[in-house]
Order: sequence, then structure tokens, then C-alpha cells
Amino acid sequence: MFLTLSAVLGLTAASLAAPSQPPYGYSPPPSYQSPAQYNFDWVVKDDYSANDYGHQESRDGYNTQGSYYVQLPDGRLQKVTYHVDGDSGYVAEVTYEGQAQYQAHQPSYHPTPAYRPSPAYQTTPSYHTTPSYQTTPSYHTTPSYHPTPSYRPTPSYRPSPHH
Repeated sequence: MFLTLSAVLGLTAASLAAPSQPPYGYSPPPSYQSPAQYNFDWVVKDDYSANDYGHQESRDGYNTQGSYYVQLPDGRLQKVTYHVDGDSGYVAEVTYEGQAQYQAHQPSYHPTPAYRPSPAYQTTPSYHTTPSYQTTPSYHTTPSYHPTPSYRPTPSYRPSPHH
């Protein structure tokens, strides 16, 4: 097959003019080249269960900073303040507020039901059970097979007398 220069140029021009997107309405995914930017915070504080913790964070491009805290069971408040600047990695500072309160005996939580169950009913029989019959076996076990030995054990050697 021989192609002329005009045919080659025509094929090249046709391939350059063809759309670069596949058919069926496909479009490339959106570009995520813009730097990330956000702020958030949340808090949980429940006196009944003694839960007290929260988190706050903000990010602008490659710089992130934030903090979180939690009320520890020993009474102290643990705080973690952190930042990330580009490729510096996660840098955190942990601090504690308050004094640890150790108790020899921690009071345990015993919820009380909102209802009162009725007392358990206990029966007492008004009669005594006695069997009305005697159990006796209706058969006697006797072996029906009595094996007899088919050989007599004898020694395979004769001991020689010792003088």
C-alpha cells in the first residue's frame, strides 16, 4: 500500500482535528489544584456521664493547625495542640491541667430500673408424688455366644536344663 504525501498530510490533519474526549459525554474530573481551606470544631460535654472532649482545626493550603482535649478519668484535662507546615510533619504539644485525683475506691455506677418487677411466684405442691408401680426388668441378660479357643498356647522352644 502506497500513500501519497497529500494522503499522509490529510490523515495527520484529521487526527489533529478529532476531539480529545471520548464519546458519550465524558468529561475529565474537576481539578483539585486549588489549595485546601477549611475550619471546623465540635464539643461534647455531658455532666451526667462526665464526658467532656472536643476538637478544633483550621487549614489554609499546606498549613494546618488545631487542638483537641479530653477530660481524663483522674480529673485532669489533657490538651493537644498541633500544627503541620508543608512537609514539616505533625508537630504536637501535649499539656495537662489540674491534679490527678486517685481514689482508693471509685464509686461504681449502678443504675436503678424505672420499674419494679413483681416478686417471683414460688409453688408449693399440695401432694407428694409416689410411684404407683414397681419397676422390674422384663428380660434377663444371658450371653448367647460362648467362644472356644481354636488353639492351645504352647512354647515354641524347649528350655534346656541347667546343671
